[in-house]
Parts: sequence; C-alpha cells; structure tokens
Amino acid sequence: MTWLLILVGVLANAAASVLVKLSSDSPLDLSNPMVLATNGRLWLAAVSYGVAFLAYAAAVTRLPLNVAHPVATAGAIVLVGLCSALMLRETFTALHWLGYSLLLAGIVVLALTRAPA
Repeated sequence: MTWLLILVGVLANAAASVLVKLSSDSPLDLSNPMVLATNGRLWLAAVSYGVAFLAYAAAVTRLPLNVAHPVATAGAIVLVGLCSALMLRETFTALHWLGYSLLLAGIVVLALTRAPA
C-alpha cells in the first residue's frame, strides 16, 4: 500500500506538470483572471497536484522521510522528463538520458535499502 501511494503521487504530480504545459499555447496571462478561471487543463492540473499532495502526505506517514521524499520527487522528475520527450516532442539528448538514468538508479537504491518505518 505504501509504494502504491508513492506511485499515485508520482503519477498525479507528473500529470499535473504536463497539464500545466498543455494549458496554453502561449504564456499564461496572469493579469486576466477570466483566462485562468476558464482554463480546464489548468484546473485539472491543480486537482492533480492536490491528489499528489494527499498521496505524498499519506506515504510519509508510512515511510521514512529520507526515502519517501527523494523517491517521490525523483520519480516525478523522471516521468515528466519522459513525457516531455515522448508526448511533447521536446529535446532529449544523451545527457538527458544519463541524468534521468542516474535519478532512476537512485530511486531503486533508496527503495531497496530503506530502513523499516
């Protein structure tokens, strides 16, 4: 159940980040409240961030913080990076692959070596 909470948090956090990126074809006009209030993707991103927060809050009560936080954060970073490359067709170089691979390796190491909560 604990790792499921981390997974839900990572997925919701990554979805929110992608939705924010997709919420506008141009820079958001923060001076116009109606544009913000009627942007469905932006609202869905806010809800997704809320789900991510609640899953994270539940996970840190079950795992040591020094495991839960880096795994959740790095997991979201890796997933957002992959989404940006695969869905948004953003640049993804060999150095990106290296960096994301190192983050993923760190997630695995932390997950395998954690002390019991």
